[in-house]
Amino acid sequence: MDYYEGLNILFIGIGVIALTVYGILRLKREKLLSMAKSATFKEEHRRVLQKTPHYNQLSDEERAKIERSILLFAYTKDFIGAGIEVTDEMKVIIGFYACLLLLHIKESNCYENLQTIIIYPTAVAIENIHNSGGIYTKEQFVIDGQSSNDTVIIIWHEARREAYHLRHNNVIIHEFAHEIDFLDGEIDGVPPIEKSKYNEWTNVLFGDYAKLNTVALKNRDWGKYKLLGSYAATNEAEFFAVVTERFFESPHALKREFPELYNELKSFYHIDTVTLVNT
Repeated sequence: MDYYEGLNILFIGIGVIALTVYGILRLKREKLLSMAKSATFKEEHRRVLQKTPHYNQLSDEERAKIERSILLFAYTKDFIGAGIEVTDEMKVIIGFYACLLLLHIKESNCYENLQTIIIYPTAVAIENIHNSGGIYTKEQFVIDGQSSNDTVIIIWHEARREAYHLRHNNVIIHEFAHEIDFLDGEIDGVPPIEKSKYNEWTNVLFGDYAKLNTVALKNRDWGKYKLLGSYAATNEAEFFAVVTERFFESPHALKREFPELYNELKSFYHIDTVTLVNT
């Protein structure tokens, strides 16, 4: 056997292994999808959702749809507890807010690229290493959640507290807004939108982002931008995640202070959230 023949056999072997793994994963996913489709949403899980400020305001049709989406979400994602046992309440609440964002904008499987959800009991500190001109610095900071396309980290203490009460912030909504932002391959504050709406979207969102950034740098005379907060001025991606939080958690205030911004989010999510939240 000469070198090229051996190399050819090696590539064929790798291809066969790859196809086999792909086939196994596809069969596993199809089995999970079948289980999700045949599963019944439990009444005890419905009672959990009834304690949230959003579920009861949905129509009967919307409730049925989101319950089906939650089942699909729970069956097709790996939930991993880090120092905490994963419960049905966690799966239902995380699934509810994740799927609420896509309730009217996506008909296919809920977050197909997302594989893993890691749940910590309380805030966790992570380290970042920065390289500036060959000088490496290590920075440690505390997170309430994090998103990286195929993995989402949720801090349950914060998530549970925010899930049952309107508090402006909602870490689940925030992290899954990042997931939606990344659906087009980039996390840049521009989720997948129609080309005809791109200019209007960027003009409104990035215009308000630029104004917020200016206010945050001066750190005075916040006015209406206090509603958005300094974290939204981090970058365009964080701005989109924060305003999505406000759109679902504080829609009346967002519509009053930023009507154009509210209308852009309303057009994207295809839902008028002022009808979804009682104040």
